[in-house]
Amino acid sequence: MIHQTVIPARPLEPALYLVATPIGNLGDVTLRALETLAAVDIVACEDTRVSRVLLDRYGIRQKLTAYHEHNAEVAGPRLLADLAEGKAVALISDAGTPLVSDPGYRLVGEVIAAGFRVVPIPGASAMLAALTASGLPSDAFFFAGFLPARDGQRRNRLDAVKAVPGTLIFYESPNRVADSLAAMRDVLGGEREAVVCRELTKTFEEMRRGNLATLAEHYDGAPTPRGEIVVCVAPPGEPAKETPEDIDRLLLSLAAEMPTSKAAGEAARMTGQSRQTLYRRLLELKEEGGGS
Repeated sequence: MIHQTVIPARPLEPALYLVATPIGNLGDVTLRALETLAAVDIVACEDTRVSRVLLDRYGIRQKLTAYHEHNAEVAGPRLLADLAEGKAVALISDAGTPLVSDPGYRLVGEVIAAGFRVVPIPGASAMLAALTASGLPSDAFFFAGFLPARDGQRRNRLDAVKAVPGTLIFYESPNRVADSLAAMRDVLGGEREAVVCRELTKTFEEMRRGNLATLAEHYDGAPTPRGEIVVCVAPPGEPAKETPEDIDRLLLSLAAEMPTSKAAGEAARMTGQSRQTLYRRLLELKEEGGGS
């Protein structure tokens, strides 16, 4: 039922339907999603209480069963058995597109391995909503999910993705956003532009823009924010080109630790320049008294 209009649900073939649900505003659901939720035999969801709000909003009286990381070993086989009996099963998350930072990946793999069909029903995604509204480059991006809670592991993860040639997208909790922004500033660089998106599609939606240094400073001194948070970070800038002086210093440094030929080869590997050219330059430096 949509605005007092009853829409009949057509029968669905047995399959696992991955149904995207709103990320905040309940109006951000597609007609196909509602039709699918009304037509399937079972709706698997993270939290039955959260999903019941959406179904009640649209007058869908459907059986809900819990599927989350804590019961996947038990719930997964039950859903596979339902598919084997010819039932249609929908998988939804508490908000947004299933499998994006939720445990559905495991179930989909099991369903495919068992030979059943998987059908995507696209819709809302906090990641894409944040990216498109951020104003940052969207031609290439990398979704990194939630960063680790421990600071050392968090920084290691950031170091692993800092050179990705695209916009980085992170999910973060309100309690950890200040620590994560500080780590991003330190590891990714304070001058990288970023946007902190909060409460997307909801009444108090907020997009705070700046570089990582200013954003880290703001959240370090601000009260703990409320709501779900997405952080988008601009791609890294072009690496600074090495000057002739930089190359000379590198050559001399390497020559102090290894033979001339090997030093030239290592410098070539590090800079992408010709080994022969670097070898000749190193000989010149040694003749000038720059090395022994």
